[in-house]
Amino acid sequence: MTLERQVLVWAIALAAIGYLLYLLGGAVAPFAAGIALGYLLDPVVRRMQDVGLSRLVASLIILVAFIVVAALLLLVAAPALANQFANFAQKLPGYAMRLQALLVDQGGALLDRYGGEWRASGWTISTEQIQKSVGDFVGQGAQWLLNFLRSLVSGGAAIFSFLSFLVITPVVAFYMLVDWNKMVTTIDGWLPLQHRDALRAIATEINHALAGFIRGQSLVCLFLGLWYGLGLTLIGLDFGFLIGVIAGVLSFIPYVGSLTALVLSIGVSLVQGWPSLTLFLETLAVVLVGQFLEGNVISPKLVGGSIGLHPVWLMFALFAFGELFGFTGLLLAVPAAAALGVLARHLIGVYLKSSLYRGEAETQTPGTP
Repeated sequence: MTLERQVLVWAIALAAIGYLLYLLGGAVAPFAAGIALGYLLDPVVRRMQDVGLSRLVASLIILVAFIVVAALLLLVAAPALANQFANFAQKLPGYAMRLQALLVDQGGALLDRYGGEWRASGWTISTEQIQKSVGDFVGQGAQWLLNFLRSLVSGGAAIFSFLSFLVITPVVAFYMLVDWNKMVTTIDGWLPLQHRDALRAIATEINHALAGFIRGQSLVCLFLGLWYGLGLTLIGLDFGFLIGVIAGVLSFIPYVGSLTALVLSIGVSLVQGWPSLTLFLETLAVVLVGQFLEGNVISPKLVGGSIGLHPVWLMFALFAFGELFGFTGLLLAVPAAAALGVLARHLIGVYLKSSLYRGEAETQTPGTP
C-alpha cells in the first residue's frame, strides 16, 4: 500500500472516530475523564512498582488515596463554594448596576473637568453617551455571566452527569492504571510495520508534550486557585474563595485564569470598597503577585518551555472541540492539540525536504559530468 493510501485510510478512521464522538456526546465524558486520570497517575504507579509493589496493588492504593483526598476536598470546600456561588449569582445584577453607576459618575466627573479640552480638539462626548455605552457593556457582560452560572447548576442532566463522573470516572481510571502497559503494547502492535519507528518517535514526542503540559499545568492551576482563593479571602474580598476557584480552573488555559481573576476581583473590590481604594489596591497586589509568580517561577519550573503548545493554539482547540463535542471535546482538546501540533511539525519537515518545496532537479544536458 502506498503512503498516500495509508494516509487516506488513517484520515477516514480518524473522521469516523470524530463522528462517533459527536453522536455520543456527553456519554463519553466520564470515560474520557477516567482515561485522563489514569494517564496522570501512571507515573506514580510506576514509581511504586520500582519499590516492589505489584501494579494492581499500586493502582488500588493510588486510586483510594485520590478518592479520599477528593472526598475531603468536597466535604470541606463544597459547602462554602456552593454558598458563595448562590450568593454571587443572586447579587450579580446589583454588582453590575453599582459598577455601572461608578463608571458613569467618574466618567461624568472627568468629562466635566476636561470636557473643554476634548471639545476644543474636536471630540464630542456626553454623559448620556458614556452611560449608554457603559450600561450596554456591563449589562451584557453581567447577563452572560449570570446565564453561564445558572446553566451550570440547572437541569437534571447536570446532576446526572456529576453523579456519573463520581461513579464511572474512578472505575475507568482504575482499569486504565492496571492495564496501561498492556494497552500500550497492544496499540504498538497495531502500528504499520513500514512506518513503525517513525510513528513511535512521533508518539514519544506527543507524550512528552502532553505530559509536560497536563501534569505541569494541573499543578499551576492548583497553586493559582489556592493563591487567589486564600489571598482574596484574607483581605476580606466578597466571594474571594469562589473567584480563586474559578480562576484556578480556568488557568488550565494560559493567561485566561489570571485575566478572569483580575476582572472579577477588581470589579467586586471597587463595588465593595468604594470610595476607599484600599481594598482595590490590596486586590490588585494579590492578583499581580500571583501572575508574577506564575509567569516567572511556577510555570517555567513545572511546565517548561519545550512543550510546543502555544496559548493561542490551545485556546482555539478548546473552543473548537468544545463547540463540536461539548464537554467531552473540552477533555479531548488538549491531547488533540498536542498531537496535531506534533504532526504538523513533522509534516512541515517532510514538506521542506520534498521536491515540492525544493523544486524539481534540473535535467543534465548530454556530455556534462
